[in-house]
Amino acid sequence: MRPSAWADRLMAFSVRAIGFVIILAALAGATASFIYNKTQEADQAERVAMLVNGRLRDQLAVLEGVRALYQSDMIDGGPGIRAYLAALRPQERAPGMQGVGIALAMQPGKPAPVEDRLRENYGQVLRVWPQTDQAIGFPIILIEPDDPRNHRALGYDMYSEPVRRAAMRRAWHSGQPAASGVVELVQEGRIAKKQPGFLIYVPIYARVATWEDALRPAPLPRFDTDAEPADVVATRQGARPIEGFVYAPFRIGDLMEAVLGPELEHIDGIEILTGDGPQAKRIFAHGRIGWDAHEERLRVADRQWVMRISYGRFIDRLGRPLAILLAGFALAFLAIQLHKLQQRRLGAFKALAEERARHAEDRELMIGEMAHRMKNAFARIGALARITLRESTDLADFETRFDGRLRALSDAKQMLVTGAVDTVDLGALVRRELELAGWSAERRAALDGPEVRLHDDGAQAFALAIHELVTNSVKYGALAGKGELAVAWRRDGDTIEFAWTESALPQTPHFDTESFGTHFIRTMIERQLGGSWRRSAADHALSVVIRWPAPTD
Repeated sequence: MRPSAWADRLMAFSVRAIGFVIILAALAGATASFIYNKTQEADQAERVAMLVNGRLRDQLAVLEGVRALYQSDMIDGGPGIRAYLAALRPQERAPGMQGVGIALAMQPGKPAPVEDRLRENYGQVLRVWPQTDQAIGFPIILIEPDDPRNHRALGYDMYSEPVRRAAMRRAWHSGQPAASGVVELVQEGRIAKKQPGFLIYVPIYARVATWEDALRPAPLPRFDTDAEPADVVATRQGARPIEGFVYAPFRIGDLMEAVLGPELEHIDGIEILTGDGPQAKRIFAHGRIGWDAHEERLRVADRQWVMRISYGRFIDRLGRPLAILLAGFALAFLAIQLHKLQQRRLGAFKALAEERARHAEDRELMIGEMAHRMKNAFARIGALARITLRESTDLADFETRFDGRLRALSDAKQMLVTGAVDTVDLGALVRRELELAGWSAERRAALDGPEVRLHDDGAQAFALAIHELVTNSVKYGALAGKGELAVAWRRDGDTIEFAWTESALPQTPHFDTESFGTHFIRTMIERQLGGSWRRSAADHALSVVIRWPAPTD
């Protein structure tokens, strides 16, 4: 096998190996992009969970502060607590709470001390409700802010309701904040669109003389009979004596909107569940949960809820990795196609070598083509001679006219030959004729126009046209010192426009008929340039505009 064949096979194998490596790199990049996007969404979901957990901690801190204030000796009951909460404004500092309240222990069937505290706090007669068969009661004696919704809860015995009672017992026994299950808040009342709610309780233990007294078990129920009627202390077996609870009610929808706020606009779907598993109850939902949901844990006092978040970023999650993968396949395909292109180019070079081998045969064709071109050139010169002869007055006039026109054709052809190119610049033709007419180098250099390349026939047609204009101007117009001359050319879309303007002439030119020379040049412009010749005169001025399609490369 020839060495070149071995080299071709080795090159083909190398290109395919590179394509395979590109595909592997694209696959790795797509996988990394998918994992990165998933991790980024997980981080965002974790940040949302941190926002909620942080807000709940802030709200628990408010409850702890109210408990500490209640247990201090610096205030006297409800009015001081109300003043403290009014100054603290927890709904503004930690929004999401419906309010902050206090529920005090009550002996069964003896609501008078509690109702006295309600009257002291709010200046009106409020009753304890509802009636209950429980051995202990904990009616609400204070809740702030005192708006119509919260006012509806005053006097309500929360220990009468099982879900609330379970949370209060846990807080009582543990000494830590406890959250209730999902309930309908008393504040909801007759609201048409109710929200699920829950409550957090912080116990207020009774003051005892010694730690041993606090730990001594007591039968259920037993009240401190030596205390004042308003200072009822409830006891339970194995639990510290307790005076009441500081608590906060929450509407779950309001809480999430207060915590997340604008963050909800960037989340496709979110839901809150009261626990794990299929039995978990959904208590909040916003948007649509997709297949890409992230789960986060929320710590609500002593309870744990589950938050599921879906960002719905299909383009980032799958679209971008898919685009990377497709780009890799495209690059691999491009590498293979470039190799094939190179092979085709090598084939073309071989074909060129064979073409050169047949150069001797083609030479005759070239000579024939040259003869054909010379025949056309002689025909054009003959036509130019006949037209010049018709408009000449004598032999000297013919010689002058014919020599100038022939020189214009020669100059155009000379530019093509000496430049070793297939086209000639329009500006070079114009400057050559104006130079012969006596224009200074500064004026020729000031001519400004785009580069327009003319092929052989177009260059000869335009050279004759510009020669005719210069000749007439030298005889009768601006180039004879009898006016001003302005020459310009420009591209107008797909059209070239050349403008020759003579102004301030001694008299307005008259051309009722068209001379043979002008007719010949116009015909060449129309046929060889495929353009038009427009000549006009007015107010001691002459304007000639030639337009033709811009040449293509």
